[in-house]
Amino acid sequence: MKYPFLIIGSGLSGLAAAIRISNYCPDVLLLDQHSRIGGLNSYYYRNNRLLETGLHAITNYAPKKQKHAPINKLFRQLKIKRDEFSFKEQIGSQIHFGSDQILNFNNDVNLLISEVERLFPDCHDDFCSLLKKIEVHNPFQNTTGLSARKYLEEMISDKRLIEMLLCPLCYYGSSVENDMELNQFVIMFRSIFLEGMFRPEGTIRDFLQVLKQRFVDQGGTLRLKSKVSRILVKNNTAYGVELDSGEIIEADNILSTAGYEETLALTGRDLKTRIGKRLAFIESIFLVDDSIKNNLTTSKTIIFYNSGELFNYQQSAEIVDYRSGVICFPQNFQDIGISDPLEIRLTHLANYDLWQKLSSTPEEYRRVKLQCSARSAETAEKIIGIFSDNIVYQDTFTPVTIQRYTLKHEGAIYGSPRKIADGDIGFTNLFLAGTDQGFLGIIGSMLSGVSIANQHFLTKI
Repeated sequence: MKYPFLIIGSGLSGLAAAIRISNYCPDVLLLDQHSRIGGLNSYYYRNNRLLETGLHAITNYAPKKQKHAPINKLFRQLKIKRDEFSFKEQIGSQIHFGSDQILNFNNDVNLLISEVERLFPDCHDDFCSLLKKIEVHNPFQNTTGLSARKYLEEMISDKRLIEMLLCPLCYYGSSVENDMELNQFVIMFRSIFLEGMFRPEGTIRDFLQVLKQRFVDQGGTLRLKSKVSRILVKNNTAYGVELDSGEIIEADNILSTAGYEETLALTGRDLKTRIGKRLAFIESIFLVDDSIKNNLTTSKTIIFYNSGELFNYQQSAEIVDYRSGVICFPQNFQDIGISDPLEIRLTHLANYDLWQKLSSTPEEYRRVKLQCSARSAETAEKIIGIFSDNIVYQDTFTPVTIQRYTLKHEGAIYGSPRKIADGDIGFTNLFLAGTDQGFLGIIGSMLSGVSIANQHFLTKI
């Protein structure tokens, strides 16, 4: 059978594109190499408990009455009622710098404004001017190559405040060392500081199930355990894909969410030179005996921290860079009951090459993983209190793990430093969506799929 539309990858951008297209044409085939949908934001089971991969929090929160907010635009495009989900806002988050500065924020920007005035009184007016500029900035205009750091330095005199603002934005979306492209900075600033963070009341599995069911109910076809080994191309036109099994599937139009360089590789057109350094991460999940929750010194949702004067967001020289990181409590959202055991997730920058070299000796790889997760816990305990004696289960994802399960080169979850905003990678009927289109976060990723569907596929129906 030849499909009018074929989508590679059932992550959130692929799912959203599939739903959007199947609203108008049911003959959509969605392929994924794994046995579960979700891509970076999926789940697995250990000790009779569902553990989420990727998801810390969803950004871009807005109430239903704000019709032009990204989240509400998304559900309208997907023709899904927002009431099908129950969303819970964050309790509140923090940015820790050095040993003495803590900046609090939540889903009300007024808290952030008051915190800036408290810590950086000389920058209050400049920060308010920055907010006004960000509110009117069009992040979809062509500003390729403009530096967010330079933009901030022109407006804010205190370098520490600049570093503190960049820390969560980089950790939640930057593929560029020590900086962000200006438009991406504006998108992330709005989504985290002006709109805010939330999560589904249930698990990511529940959220994905609603999306999957909508696609299938509209007549779409989902095939799991179907890894694409090649995109078949003649001249500048793709005419199908070949699976690992050798099966050939023909298609009139193809959407890839595999990433820019990864998609070119599937067509046999590898880049002659790499596009900048890629940033890799390591994440550890700890399940901790609930009896110690009162001994921990935080009830925050997420803590972004940096131990030095400057924020070094760059490819790690060591196997893990513990100088900065993210501490996430997935249960610390409003009106969500505290789970037993308590879950703590810790994230740091890591070095892919060193982990890749280690993976050739499995015993040493496992030993170093345990050593690094213990060091990560020790670093976090300086901020939130001691929990390592009460761990009942732990797991760690290295850049090698991430590459194996997502096929992202070097396990770089934010993809290539170069983004393709219009999804056009040089073919007449093969386009790109997802991370390397430049949309950020879960809502952004889904809007990426919708935007490419609207721009390049629905016009052909």
